Amino acid sequence: MTWLVVSSCAALRFARIGITIAAMLLTKQVMGASSFTLTPTSEGMQVKTSDGRVVLEYKTKIPTGVQSPSAAYFDPVNTPSGERVSNAGPDDHPWHRGIFLGILASEFRTPADTSKAPPNHLVGAYNIKRADFWAWGLYAPREGRVIKNRDIRLISADEKHARLEIVNDWLVDGKKMLEETNEVTVTERDGVFVIDLAYRMAPVVDFVLDQTAFGGFVFQAQKYGESYYSNASGKVTDLPGPHYSLPDSDWPSEPWYDYSIKLKSDGKLVGVAILDHPMNPPTRWHNTLWMVNPCTTTFGSQTIHPNAPQILRYRVVIHDGPPPTETIQKLSVEWRGMKADPFIAQAASAAR
Repeated sequence: MTWLVVSSCAALRFARIGITIAAMLLTKQVMGASSFTLTPTSEGMQVKTSDGRVVLEYKTKIPTGVQSPSAAYFDPVNTPSGERVSNAGPDDHPWHRGIFLGILASEFRTPADTSKAPPNHLVGAYNIKRADFWAWGLYAPREGRVIKNRDIRLISADEKHARLEIVNDWLVDGKKMLEETNEVTVTERDGVFVIDLAYRMAPVVDFVLDQTAFGGFVFQAQKYGESYYSNASGKVTDLPGPHYSLPDSDWPSEPWYDYSIKLKSDGKLVGVAILDHPMNPPTRWHNTLWMVNPCTTTFGSQTIHPNAPQILRYRVVIHDGPPPTETIQKLSVEWRGMKADPFIAQAASAAR
């Protein structure tokens, strides 16, 4: 009799386990096999597709070979087949770093303390801190000018996308002068990776960006192999390479430019297209040195005020093979029609 009781209990327990496993399998089928993920690495955080392919990594630590005071950039950035398109620390420009946002020549203007000044002091005086966050150091100091990551987190993810929020502090000699917040959405569509990036730059004092031929948002790509630029009209063959000292030498405004390269390492053709947005400041393109750079300071200087942060929007399309012009054009039209403030939308979503 005792044996029968024990056997009945065991059978009941095994039945319950079987029901639990079946429920788990059913839930997995309903929710999808897996989702995009954000996982830590030794140098940052990595985004993977639902089937485990690495789309990109966001560096929060400076790797060996990158000669910049700052990390805070995306590299590697890979094609759907796993080929690396981005480049960080190339031998000729070791401070360039994948997808990054860097200001070449700028100054923070802090109102001067006139509490002890004589009665006839000038009104509106300010103290100036020059800064180069691109990390070249030719036009402004780069030492002590550091973009430091404060937070990177996964806001949402499923089998089709991942959405991240990244927060960085821009420091001058250890003092926070600007807060940079990034909204990042990663998807795979029509055989390409699509990375939507929105940058919100909120300085604590007036932030003046000098007129320069390059700077701002950039994609530093691979350099070893036959390469070319293109746009919706095809290969760009009639524009000379722009020069860093001549803003007027930058290429004309276009909704997008693509950089493609036949990699010397394995002969595969890969590329990246950068899609501009009509709500960005007027833009010309400094496309040279194996990079794609929609420059917003090419027409003149800008001032970003503390009560009016600047928002920049870019869509990045990573592809295997030659530029999929029809797909890029479709994604560009869609992108240019997306005009909602991503930061307001995210705040509203978080509040619900």
